[in-house]
Amino acid sequence: MRTHIAVIGGGIGGLCLAQGLRKAGVDVTVFERDRTPTDRLQGYRIHIDPNGAEALRDCLPPELWEAFTATAGASNHDFGFITEKMKKLLVLKAPKENFDHYSASRITLRQVLLSGLDDVVRYGKTYERYERDDDGTVTLHFADGTTATADVVVAADGGNSRVRKQYLPHAQRVDTGIITIAGKFPLDDTTRRMISPRLVDGPNSVIPPRSVGFFSAPHLATESVGGFGVTEQEGALMDNSGGYILWALGAATNLFPAGIAGLTGKELKDAAAALTEGWHPDLRKLVTMTDQDTVSLLPIRTSVPIDAWQASNITLLGDAIHSMTPMRGIGANTALRDARLLCRALTGGGDVVEAIAAYEEQMRGYGFAAVNDSLKAAEQFVDGNAVARMGFKTFLRVAERFPKLKAKVFS
Repeated sequence: MRTHIAVIGGGIGGLCLAQGLRKAGVDVTVFERDRTPTDRLQGYRIHIDPNGAEALRDCLPPELWEAFTATAGASNHDFGFITEKMKKLLVLKAPKENFDHYSASRITLRQVLLSGLDDVVRYGKTYERYERDDDGTVTLHFADGTTATADVVVAADGGNSRVRKQYLPHAQRVDTGIITIAGKFPLDDTTRRMISPRLVDGPNSVIPPRSVGFFSAPHLATESVGGFGVTEQEGALMDNSGGYILWALGAATNLFPAGIAGLTGKELKDAAAALTEGWHPDLRKLVTMTDQDTVSLLPIRTSVPIDAWQASNITLLGDAIHSMTPMRGIGANTALRDARLLCRALTGGGDVVEAIAAYEEQMRGYGFAAVNDSLKAAEQFVDGNAVARMGFKTFLRVAERFPKLKAKVFS
């Protein structure tokens, strides 16, 4: 009997899984609430690490993997730790050859992942609930009144997953009490000369005395290749002449103005400027010279790890089960890792539920470990303990002076 798999959600993880299943000849349908392929033309660039790269390499057809690598920039920048006065604490040099790390546009990556799936992705399908039939088949109900049936259902519908809320109602996603304001400083020949080369040379974690965290990362524009690449819509979000520097300022909710959730881009930008008052002029420029239309508010939420559940023909991947803070930049890569592992489980033969159980056992291990690690990083990002921050900065300075210690700690 031919197994039909339904994927709820057409994000990075869900589409990677669909590509892998399609590549293996498995019958799969993706149900996506967006009305068209271009509804989601937004978002920042993301770092694809070796886990994410391996997943894409395995799941994509060769020509799409080549399109991804051709349109993604090399992620081989040095990573710096600096003070709010632009004093260097420590710089981690990137390997000269770093083939499994990429800087990818979310928009372009989604273009690649959607390629060849015209008969797989169903748009305008907002999932509402499921029902189990007597024979084990799952009937899916959508907001437009339509239904669909599947032998296996995969929840890839993000942190607010409706599938999870019905299937695992005890699995919670909570507010961390941290808010981040993010924006894009445009890079061109003029703006590059206005700021320190350190801010263009690679990502930086800025460590002020207390309570506030600041991160910056340059993202250079890439050319369109084979129909994929920077779109006109993305061009409006980033300066195509040179890219942009993504910056993000995080702090506990109580440090921001009341009613911050309703503030405009200009008001958010002003709030970020107020929290960076007295900082080095170059860091201030990242905030004050950013177009207010690129400034957004990112409340930081996280899932709460749960114990193992009884496996069935319904399963989950990515943020739908292990939503994490963005502080370590591993959410998308973990979702891609899920997609690769689940694809192998569903195409390996044998009992489907047993295969899903094996997938979920592994996924819970690394997925919830990533949740805990990213939450710890978020808490350290906004830590108000001035003594602890001073100690950390001293440690970084010492490690910078002693290469063997630096190599051991940051290997």
